[in-house]
Amino acid sequence: MDKQQILDWLREVKHPAMQEMDIVELGMVDAVEFPKGGGVVVTLAFPGRKDPLSNYLIGATRATLIRHLPAGVESSVKTVTKEVPAPKKKTVKDLDDTQLRGVKHIIGIASGKGGVGKSTVAVNLACALARQGYKVGLADADVYGPSVPTMTSTEGAQPDAVEGDGMELILPIEKYGVKWMSIGYFAPRGQALIWRGPMACNALKQMILQVAWGELDFLLIDMPPGTGDIHITLVQDIPMTGALIVTTPQNVALADVERGVDLFQNKNVNRKILGLVENMAWFTPAEHPEEKYYIFGRDGGAEMARKAGLELLGQIPLVQGIREGGDSGEPAALGTGPEAGAFLALAAALAAKATL
Repeated sequence: MDKQQILDWLREVKHPAMQEMDIVELGMVDAVEFPKGGGVVVTLAFPGRKDPLSNYLIGATRATLIRHLPAGVESSVKTVTKEVPAPKKKTVKDLDDTQLRGVKHIIGIASGKGGVGKSTVAVNLACALARQGYKVGLADADVYGPSVPTMTSTEGAQPDAVEGDGMELILPIEKYGVKWMSIGYFAPRGQALIWRGPMACNALKQMILQVAWGELDFLLIDMPPGTGDIHITLVQDIPMTGALIVTTPQNVALADVERGVDLFQNKNVNRKILGLVENMAWFTPAEHPEEKYYIFGRDGGAEMARKAGLELLGQIPLVQGIREGGDSGEPAALGTGPEAGAFLALAAALAAKATL
């Protein structure tokens, strides 16, 4: 029996008012002594102000010692008054993937350029996965143009915070069966986020690594367009399962797709690309859902997927309902029309691909 063993036993004594942290972690065990006459003496340190739970903690410490010590070994608990330093809080630099350990698959939704409807696909895909029974979260990593609050009608929502793992954790907003997180919840609508690269990257890390996601089957990350600092931070610091590339059918989009593919396939990144999504694949009038008009070209996504060596996981039509759903905050994937069917099919294909 030694001091370390005694300290291990004392970790069973939790402080009820300190997020169930134990007295060793809180620095309340001032000394563990073994008098010459035998036995064990534990000294607990309390702050100068009266701790209303001091008697409880002293009693719990005594009970723990009696329970673990061999029969006949005497023990006692003494107290001293001193300033007990508060546990050091973690900073952004200390963030790690602790809050992601309950997430099975982390998938980046990416595009080579803006304007292809990547966020629309990401939000609707999250809702479609949730409709199929998966536990889903979405992190809006487009820190310069967060759109999740608008597209989910959660503007003005204020995420709560809780203490955990030595830091303050953000609780995501929950709606439509999905856990949502966005920098848009912390900045007034219309306010420009004038951030240099490092500041934006730190904010992004907090939006993903400092969130209490809990148990999830899928965490989708709506990545900003392009291949800059934020993308490098994501692929280096986030244990992503893979990426989904969103494009439109035009031939001119192929070069952008190739850049997006190259980012993830770069030897210093080496993240799996699960497939390609062709958004705005065709136009279908609401009055004639069986009609298709290929206003941006036909089979462009299939050709891009073939040239890039990827699988075409889904084709999303250009339908008025998708735009209306994004503006009203009720994603089209929650409905019953052909656009909802397209997102549900994409969700099923992605789930099958991710679990291979």
